[in-house]
Amino acid sequence: MSVKLGDQGVFYFIALVSVLMAILFGLIAVTANPIIISLAVALIVGTMLLARVDWIIWAVFFMGLLVTGLLPLFFDHFASKAAWGVSLLGFILMLIALVKIVTTPSARKNTPAFVWIALVFMAYVLINMLAQWYSFAETFSGFKRYFQVWGLLFVLCWMVFDKQQIHYWKIFFLFAALVQLPFAIYERIVYVPIREGLMHSYPGLIPIDVVSGTFGASLTGGGASAEMAIFLIVTLAILIARWKEKVLSNNKFLLLVPIILAPLLFSEVKAIVVMLPLMLFGIYRNDMFTQLHYRLIGFVAVAAFIVVAGYAYLFAISQNQGNEISMSRYIEDTLAYNLYDRGHYGKNTVNRTTELSFWFEKQGLHDPISFVFGNGLGSSHISGHLSIRYLGYGIGLTTASTLLWEMGLFGFGLFLAILILAWGCAVRLQRESTIPEVKADALAMQSALMLFAFYLFYRPGMLEIIGLQILFTAMLGYLAWLYRWHSCK
Repeated sequence: MSVKLGDQGVFYFIALVSVLMAILFGLIAVTANPIIISLAVALIVGTMLLARVDWIIWAVFFMGLLVTGLLPLFFDHFASKAAWGVSLLGFILMLIALVKIVTTPSARKNTPAFVWIALVFMAYVLINMLAQWYSFAETFSGFKRYFQVWGLLFVLCWMVFDKQQIHYWKIFFLFAALVQLPFAIYERIVYVPIREGLMHSYPGLIPIDVVSGTFGASLTGGGASAEMAIFLIVTLAILIARWKEKVLSNNKFLLLVPIILAPLLFSEVKAIVVMLPLMLFGIYRNDMFTQLHYRLIGFVAVAAFIVVAGYAYLFAISQNQGNEISMSRYIEDTLAYNLYDRGHYGKNTVNRTTELSFWFEKQGLHDPISFVFGNGLGSSHISGHLSIRYLGYGIGLTTASTLLWEMGLFGFGLFLAILILAWGCAVRLQRESTIPEVKADALAMQSALMLFAFYLFYRPGMLEIIGLQILFTAMLGYLAWLYRWHSCK
């Protein structure tokens, strides 16, 4: 009899919860608020998929790399909030990973040091966030931007995935890189002319910025073309490293490389003049002085591509402005707003160089607390209280400046330590492994980490743009998985 009563109690409890949930989601539906609805849908899907973590990862990869960046071109108002659903799935992954290491001590075995530092960095941000609380909106949105897909790093490290599953995800990343070309062509042909017609209505609008593949752009705003570029160059590093280790055949290499490089010609990402040589240096730095003729051929090929890209950008600018611009003038202007005294695109008081000296001037040793620990999460974002205080300066122009203003020198040091320790892990993996595929991927990740170190001082996307964050955290997660897999062999 007691069993029956117990069964009835469970039945009534489930019925009550079901009714309450139905009422709750009904109320959510009638709000017509895209943020609330996307969060509710992601919560339902995430809960249903708790037993299939790989499906959640697939959803984050697919939505984050191929969907959320395209939606603003078609549904601008809704799409600006669509990434919240992906973010929630990312936080569900983080929760799953943290529960795993708390309840299963063996899962922590062979965890590389950079993963622990990443966890320490997140804990530091949480403590700093509470200690320097300014407002719920500023702090909550800041935490969401920083860590929306960091769950990928932890879950790839601490959950168990077989080699075949990892292989499928690597194939998907290659597919995501290849589809940038058709989308870049479409954006160049369809949306650039439309934006050219809107330039007078939106001062400062740069038409070609919309060419960003699937990484995000809007009809009247900016675009993530630089993030598309670094994604493609990291993919190119993987292909070159695998070709170098004879894992990838010549025919496949020659087929894939032009498709990967082509979108860079349709966008205007001047930083490729730094990123491409840096990527090649990361791969060939140990044998630069051997097989010199191959290095020379590579140098000439990269130089030729950069010259072609430069003249393509110059032609696009001349077309937009209606007058010809010389290459020397183009280079002079680029250096002026990036390194000298003009400000970023003429809108901000500081640029990528002067922003660091400006931070030191305002947050130097005369204010040691802010210098070391920053001013709180979200404070330098476009709507943050520090950004409003220094209106027009552009203090959150790059990832480095954002971390320094918000998390201080200590927080920036922790973030930098993640990159440095991950580099050491990849170097060790390449040196110790005898498997060509592992050696190639470890070498490619060293090159990619050099690109991310450069990106710290280039743009703020590592703390904001979900597509780039997926690349960054998935790469680190794969490195951790590879290290643990290698350690167990």
